[in-house]
Amino acid sequence: MPTVSAQIALALADHVEQVFGVMGNGNAYLMDAFEHLPGVTVTPVRHEAGAIVAADAFHRASGSLAVATATYGAGFTNMLTPLAESVQARIPMIVVVGDQPTTGARPWDVDQGMLATAVGARTFTVGADTATETAIDAIEYALSQRTPVVLTIPYDLATAEVGSSTTRELTLPGPVIPDSAAVEALVEAVASAKRPYLLGGRGAWVAGAGTALGEVADLTGAITGSTALGRGLFPRGEFDLGVTGGFGAEAAMALVAQADVAVVFGAALNQFTTKFGELFGEQTVVIQVDVSDVQTNPRVDRFIRGDASVVAAAVVVGLRTRGATPSGWRESMPIAKLRQYETGTGIAPDGRLDPRSVAERIAELLPDDRVVVTDGGHFLGWVNMFWPVAAPDRMMTIGTAYQSIGLGFSSVAGAARAQPESTIVLATGDGGGLMALADLETAVRVAAGHGIAVVWNDAAYGAEVTLYGRVKGLALAPMLIPEVDFAALGEAVGAEGVVVRTLADLDRLGAWAAEPADSRRFLVLDCRISGGIVAPYQQEIIRVNS
Repeated sequence: MPTVSAQIALALADHVEQVFGVMGNGNAYLMDAFEHLPGVTVTPVRHEAGAIVAADAFHRASGSLAVATATYGAGFTNMLTPLAESVQARIPMIVVVGDQPTTGARPWDVDQGMLATAVGARTFTVGADTATETAIDAIEYALSQRTPVVLTIPYDLATAEVGSSTTRELTLPGPVIPDSAAVEALVEAVASAKRPYLLGGRGAWVAGAGTALGEVADLTGAITGSTALGRGLFPRGEFDLGVTGGFGAEAAMALVAQADVAVVFGAALNQFTTKFGELFGEQTVVIQVDVSDVQTNPRVDRFIRGDASVVAAAVVVGLRTRGATPSGWRESMPIAKLRQYETGTGIAPDGRLDPRSVAERIAELLPDDRVVVTDGGHFLGWVNMFWPVAAPDRMMTIGTAYQSIGLGFSSVAGAARAQPESTIVLATGDGGGLMALADLETAVRVAAGHGIAVVWNDAAYGAEVTLYGRVKGLALAPMLIPEVDFAALGEAVGAEGVVVRTLADLDRLGAWAAEPADSRRFLVLDCRISGGIVAPYQQEIIRVNS
């Protein structure tokens, strides 16, 4: 007869293809069951936090339901930081963990349900006769609410035998349908706008709104732009300003402020996207389209609750019906020139590499077919400014929703499983890289032959040095890191390591990219950069906090 663990694995296997985890007492039988199921790949990671991060990255790069697993107690509590990140980033994920037995808590058990609730995740606990039904309930909730859920297996039930059960079909809600009058008003607004601007976020990509939004832009003559996680959403790159907000080019952001109507699709309008409230001009009418219950920023003048693809498609119909003509604004603007950034000087005044020059050179050498994954840190500015991506599912910044660092190396595994033919490019700092070292081996193993880690090594926690050291005058010692040889660390677990002290050292990346994938190793580029070159978005943070 099947066990509770086997039934959970069977129920999940109908909806997932990848599982990331660390085996322990509480989930050993579950992982064994997954290993014996055709069509499901189990990827072991080395730290429980890495299981969540890899699953998160897998979803962002594939759109598929994510699954992570660990044991009870310490295994689960190790997952809490990345679980909080995935909750805030709205990642549909099933986190299957062991739990205390039904007979009561043991000395090493903690209230896992309360801990999950504290970071915003709902818990589903299986019973002896409800394993399949509870698993399906968890899947429905994760997909319909776009959120991680915790599915717990009481320790004494993991191997309990149960009768066979059938897997029912999922019941998921349809797209959020907008108010028709609100859509008509939106059509009127964009059709009559002289300087229309469309801003798209990852939510618009998830909804599949890219093509329709491109038509809206063509019919109205709108200039477009995206959030950091929405880059590549709009099909007409020649009229796109690129990333909007603190990562955007100064001249491009000045143009956004001139818009008379700005329509925001599937973007939360956080402080970084809005340049701390200064993105839009006083005259700009800001209209937000989102599935949230209410507007997400006080700067929004009108809010339309609805699925981005449904609203965009309806606007296209409305514009065509009324015979709308393009404003001509975008054709009158030198878009390509406006989105250019200030370039680097090669070597900074302190003798270390200018990170802008490093970013520019790496962009020239990277394969076009790439997925960029990043940790958090000062270096995010250079990645978003100088490394373009083809679509939102090819750029992920795991950690930024929760303002965390140390999640970089684990994300490589998830992206590599989702996009096995693409080059996976990780950007991480030395501080975050040291936090994530447990899964350096995972990255090297899973993305062997098509993975690159770019370590922005400034021997410091760069963002903290910039704001709290130089600006606020706090003691620098806790913010500094002895210069670590990440190239050697990579070599220790099977990668090829290159210490980059000159731009010429990056030529190895070009040669690596030209080699057959099956003949090369994971590449670690340990870039010794200057901490004295401050990214524009960090300068903005300094201004706001000074």
